[in-house]
Amino acid sequence: MTNDRLARVLSLILLVPGVLHFVAPKPFDSLIPKEIPGEPRAWTYASGAAEIGLGAAVLNPRSRRTAAGLAALLFVAVFPANVNMVREWVDKSPALKTIAWARLPLQIPLIVLALLVRRGAHRPPAA
Repeated sequence: MTNDRLARVLSLILLVPGVLHFVAPKPFDSLIPKEIPGEPRAWTYASGAAEIGLGAAVLNPRSRRTAAGLAALLFVAVFPANVNMVREWVDKSPALKTIAWARLPLQIPLIVLALLVRRGAHRPPAA
């Protein structure tokens, strides 16, 4: 798969949930660990904005390298929310618990994808 195609996949992975953070924020609010200070909705909107911004920036070859590296960091940063989902969904149905647990190792291929896109991106010319 070409780096342009990988970049489009990464962009889609970022843009779709990023938009959902604004369209349907309530489920995302519940994933914010209570230990994180501030209002969950603010964190939901901030993470959604970051995903949308990075998803758009990954599409631009000039910003792709930086955006993909930041996307890898974002995937690491949201890991506590995924752990919180497992913790909060302990009383949910087996299907929902399976989804929560499956999200944890899913972060690894997302990080790898972002790093592959970063590595395949051309460095911007020096100023």
